Amino acid sequence: MTVNVRIGGLVVLMICALCSLAQARDLGQDEALRLRVQGVIMPLEQLLQKVLERHSGAKLLEVELEEDDDIYVYEVELLTTSGIVREVKLNASNGQLLKDEVDD
Repeated sequence: MTVNVRIGGLVVLMICALCSLAQARDLGQDEALRLRVQGVIMPLEQLLQKVLERHSGAKLLEVELEEDDDIYVYEVELLTTSGIVREVKLNASNGQLLKDEVDD
């Protein structure tokens, strides 16, 4: 019985470790600046302009830069003029729209 408990505990730890690896990693402002200076990511201002043109009159709530599966992603949250919060994800390297949906 002790062996089964230990194996069960190891399985739980392995699952937790895998789950943490699957999540996106938030980047700080120093790392974001370094990536921008190196030309790895596009200027946030340029991409925000595209997002705000897509959702005219929306208010910017939050922006995060994440690394997800070796891709840098800007995650933008907006409040539309109709009061709906939207989540827009853009590839930070090339500006490609990855996701634009109502935030839950």
